[in-house]
Amino acid sequence: MPPSRPLSLVTGASAGIGAAFARELAAQGHDLVLTARRVERLEALAQELRDQHQTTVTVLPADLAGPAAVPRLCEALDARGLRVDWLINNAGYGVPGTFDAAPWPVHEAFFRVLMIAPAELAWRLLPGMRERGYGRIVNVASLAGHAPGSAGHTLYAASKAYLIKFSQSLALENRQHGIHVCALCPGFTWSEFHDVTGTRQLMNKLPTFMWQSAEAVVREGYEATERGDVVHVTGRVNRFIKAMMKLLPDKFTLWLSAKESKRYRDLGALD
Repeated sequence: MPPSRPLSLVTGASAGIGAAFARELAAQGHDLVLTARRVERLEALAQELRDQHQTTVTVLPADLAGPAAVPRLCEALDARGLRVDWLINNAGYGVPGTFDAAPWPVHEAFFRVLMIAPAELAWRLLPGMRERGYGRIVNVASLAGHAPGSAGHTLYAASKAYLIKFSQSLALENRQHGIHVCALCPGFTWSEFHDVTGTRQLMNKLPTFMWQSAEAVVREGYEATERGDVVHVTGRVNRFIKAMMKLLPDKFTLWLSAKESKRYRDLGALD
């Protein structure tokens, strides 16, 4: 049985899907721990949720690119006696341009935030979930994890495919312990993501029917996780795209990816 007021840890909670998850979980009666780098935004969101939902919100700023960030975050949870029931591994970003255009430390930081931190947080928090017989882990992946890799944002699709496979294995290992694990796979989502990567002008060329709001993505993700869905692609358009990708030959989908990448990716040295 779930606790009367589950405690949810949301990474990357200062904006976009992370902030939308915080709002949804607070509305569902959860207490929250919010983490991200931007302290002022976290504090503003925390106060909003306290005022609207009378929920307890703890702000623990962290930069997950640092190798000691996750251990320190978990130590801070332990010091406050906070036991996490829902883990939302949402923190992420993109590195635009070709693979060789960025220095290695940039890629290393990307790996830590999008791949190492989600796995380490799950590893550190799973024992408590198992002991209590209840837990939920949402790994925010992407439709990109189901599609062929594209030129530009070289590591992004690869990291999301990793989260999908990781979620599947983790779900199989922990289902009998009352723990649901879901890889949430949105497509194009209205958020700051493309502003941060400098690709907003390119992304605005895409038709509006391909976009979802962060709130719509989170509502689907919450319901899918509670149902026990292991992988959930949000939106009918995105589910259609995923189905077509599975049916079409790899050679054709790679050609299509190469063609479309020129429209909405910063290809840097390839231009």
